Amino acid sequence: MRRTRAAGLVAAFAATALALTACGSSTSGSGSSSSTSSSSSSDSSSSAATGASSAPAGSSTASSSGSGSASGSTSGSASSGSGSATAGGGGAPGSVVIGSANFSESELLMNIYADALKAKGVTVSLKPAIGSREVYLPALKDGSIDLIPEYTGVLLAYFDKNSTATSSEDIYKALPAAVGPDLKVLDQAKAEDKDSITVSAETASKYNLKSIGDLKSVAGDLTLGAPPEFKTRADGIPGLKAKYGVEFGDFKTLDAGGPLTVNALKNGQIDAGDLFTTDPAIEANKFVVLQDPENLYTAQNIVPLINAAKSTPTIEAALNAVSAKLETTTLVDLNAKVGSGSDPATVAADWVKSQGLG
Repeated sequence: MRRTRAAGLVAAFAATALALTACGSSTSGSGSSSSTSSSSSSDSSSSAATGASSAPAGSSTASSSGSGSASGSTSGSASSGSGSATAGGGGAPGSVVIGSANFSESELLMNIYADALKAKGVTVSLKPAIGSREVYLPALKDGSIDLIPEYTGVLLAYFDKNSTATSSEDIYKALPAAVGPDLKVLDQAKAEDKDSITVSAETASKYNLKSIGDLKSVAGDLTLGAPPEFKTRADGIPGLKAKYGVEFGDFKTLDAGGPLTVNALKNGQIDAGDLFTTDPAIEANKFVVLQDPENLYTAQNIVPLINAAKSTPTIEAALNAVSAKLETTTLVDLNAKVGSGSDPATVAADWVKSQGLG
């Protein structure tokens, strides 16, 4: 009797399961969003504890903490959410964990992406200031994060050290094959931000410096300031030597084109610094960006880089719409607001609304 009743229950359960399956995978996608919302709170707490200004070493902890969260509820919901979107030809908007590198422009772009995606119903959580590319790209691949703002030229150099592409078009064309099938490059923006070797007006005048090559005969007596990864990157110290024969006498470890580098250049603690070309401090302090005729720094357009498993039509459309609106002058203006003390999240939200994206 018990077996007969049990068999009846099993049959009823199986019929119910089949009926639910026939309804489509949207229920699963919806459930995954709830799961992601839970992980979002945990991610937020982790990010707040880490702080937006965490140094690369400190942000490794943020990445590890995020990794646990991502491989738990966030990553689990990714698989079902992504699958439902593909199967349904649209499906649920999806969910993403967006990361940023350890400098303010990257955090600003992270918030811009977040606001544009939330406006389209995408569930979003943030992991700011993860660290350098050497830290956050492995996190993107292993699912600790799902999306990050990137720069086309240095991204290509990371994956293809032998690439000779220098123009915006050639670099973008080479990227999909270089990053591989697990990552997806979305539309690049017109906005571009390069590294640069920058000196004070006094140093430029003293040594008659116009291009990086002009440093060759005097660099041995000068100090360069840059982030720690600049020592080994192809477009850092090795590239300066290979392309221009420039070898600085001393190296001072600072931040990634941030206030430490700006202040050290202003105060004469360093003679040259690695600054980003969209940094408003360059114009404000009348710094001189040395010309780069050998293209040590190739085209660097802003581009969303996403884990392919998390990409949905809704996510792609929202991010591509951001890229279509983002120009270099816009980025300089937004950076200036952040540099003057405005909260990056507020600056991002205001811009997204002003462009009709939120």
